[in-house]
Amino acid sequence: MGAEYGRSGSSESKLSRWLRRRAKDVPGADEGRLALLLAVAAAKLPIAPAAYPAGYRCSCERVGCPTPARHPVSFAWQTQSTTDRAQIERWAQGQPEANFITATGMVHDVLDVPLEAGREALERLLAEGVDVGPVAESGGVGDQARMLFFTATRGTPEDEDEWWPCELDCHPETMDEHPGLRWHCRGSYVLVPPARLPGDHAVAWVRGPEHALPDPLTLLESLTDACARHGAGDAHAVAWPLGR
Repeated sequence: MGAEYGRSGSSESKLSRWLRRRAKDVPGADEGRLALLLAVAAAKLPIAPAAYPAGYRCSCERVGCPTPARHPVSFAWQTQSTTDRAQIERWAQGQPEANFITATGMVHDVLDVPLEAGREALERLLAEGVDVGPVAESGGVGDQARMLFFTATRGTPEDEDEWWPCELDCHPETMDEHPGLRWHCRGSYVLVPPARLPGDHAVAWVRGPEHALPDPLTLLESLTDACARHGAGDAHAVAWPLGR
């Protein structure tokens, strides 16, 4: 499935030209990598630096790191996350190997499903004319191979008792416990392209961040059905945030 799947050629070309011009203004930064990071910022998705692969280990050097190259480098990642171009350019130049995460639950959520289930659901959604937003593939072995559907956030309810935290589904540190659909909202994060993973795997866009963020409920049924068909456990056995 190519990176251009479902894109508008003319709008993508204009965005790419603008981003390339921006990237050339930053000495020492990889132009392609910086252009992709600036595209995420242009879509108003806040990002922060993350760990990266050091061979088959994690750059954090934590013994037995549970999510090698998949976690932020700062404990303050939620407040550090930004869309400020100047800050992102400084990070890209000063940390040329770093991956980046995006903090969910502020502007966007992410519906995170097994790769094959995601590919099936994406094909079905596009065939039905559903407005699918940005989509990324995250490589890996087994349950680590995922597809990420970026959506608008459901927000913070006025009544905090109705707030549905990400921990009811999964936390990035314990994601192996949830092989089916994971709903990343407030308090969570995902890697954004371009990102390198151990074992020569990567995170890459299938549909770029220039696509508008859809309501997550327009994708949910197709994703849960696809997860169930692909044997990813009981895809409905989680507490969906349907109170809003």
